[in-house]
Amino acid sequence: MKKAEVYILSGFLGSGKTTLLKRLLEDERLLGRNVAVIMNELGQVSIDSDAVEEDVLLKELLGGCICCSIQDKLEAQLQGLLLNEQPDVIYIETTGAAHPVEVLDSILSPLFADQLLIKGILTTVDGLRWRDRKELSPQLQQLLLEQVKNADLILINKIDMLKESEQAQLIFEIQGLNPHAPCLLTNYSKVPIERLRGLSQVGNKESRHIHLNLSTYVYQFKQAISDTSFEEFLKQLPNTIYRIKGYVKFQYSEYPFLFQYAYGMPLYMKENMNMPLNLVFIGENVDWDIIQAQLSSLEREDAAR
Repeated sequence: MKKAEVYILSGFLGSGKTTLLKRLLEDERLLGRNVAVIMNELGQVSIDSDAVEEDVLLKELLGGCICCSIQDKLEAQLQGLLLNEQPDVIYIETTGAAHPVEVLDSILSPLFADQLLIKGILTTVDGLRWRDRKELSPQLQQLLLEQVKNADLILINKIDMLKESEQAQLIFEIQGLNPHAPCLLTNYSKVPIERLRGLSQVGNKESRHIHLNLSTYVYQFKQAISDTSFEEFLKQLPNTIYRIKGYVKFQYSEYPFLFQYAYGMPLYMKENMNMPLNLVFIGENVDWDIIQAQLSSLEREDAAR
């Protein structure tokens, strides 16, 4: 099955996300790939949509953030794109207020997570705003930190307005927060595109995407499992698994449950029809081989009964 590559453009307002998107789209035009863009803005009026040429498929999500108030709209847009347009690559430009973990959670619906290849989170940082971030509210300071911590590649923009000593200090601080992500000093998001294309590596299992920091994993159940064994599995999970969602079927039930898990809290909702038994995980520094082995063991345990 062909998978659509997904790039997530993250970063605070005015940090250079849209400029980076324009550079990426110029490169895609040379490659001749089928491209789609999803652009999310908090207001009811589009501001940056003129950055996307008419020959590029553009979907806009206005009036809310994809990581909280309009998740269902994003899921519908993605499902429609995959079904009708079958793009080679999808660029998702988030609002400046978006948290990377929540964005990943919104994108990876269990209905089509196995059709996406998450290439990485590209985070743009306004060098001046980072230097002066102590003047921001505590909430905004924390958001800036989270956007940097969860990036796969970081562009520090507006370096021509910073002294060399300030540039060095920014690199030191940002690499200290996220030592795994390449960190580039730029103006106007000018970056060698090949540095972006080689971001993620695909593991030897089709459903796994290995990133430099956050990672995702999709497990596909073939049959019903024991509810008590599944609960035991959840209790043993590492605390660096932030989200799980999908469908799981138990031996006593005719139909599966919609399952959601956030920061240790599980939630089950009974479905009234059969759904694809996909379970989507989002975590950090997780050995997915161990998780896969544990889930496979649950299925073998049921088959042996």
